[in-house]
Amino acid sequence: QVQLSETGGGLVQAGGSLTLTCSASGGTLKDYAVAWFRQAPGKDREFVALISWTGGSTEFLASVKGRFLISRKTLIMKNLKPEDTAVYYCAADRVNIGRDPNLYEAWGRGTQVTVAS
Repeated sequence: QVQLSETGGGLVQAGGSLTLTCSASGGTLKDYAVAWFRQAPGKDREFVALISWTGGSTEFLASVKGRFLISRKTLIMKNLKPEDTAVYYCAADRVNIGRDPNLYEAWGRGTQVTVAS
């Protein structure tokens, strides 16, 4: 099982952009479906985006569709809004894919994204 780590978080003004990277150690993400989740203070962990094992299929949370792009290693976030503020996690699984965080076996520790208004 791979170990994941996220980088690229930070503080940005509303309307700005950030690119988050999900790095794997102990293996590669080649055979994994990859998803991003986020968790704001006092809220449940929320699905953000996913990409299939082949990269041929993607899904997005409705509120980020058109602003976020996902690849197997990155989450590109554009036109950020204060409501995007959260800790962002990448997750991966060799078998399962979907919007439920319980489907994923590997998780990173998260990276903080703060969007100032």
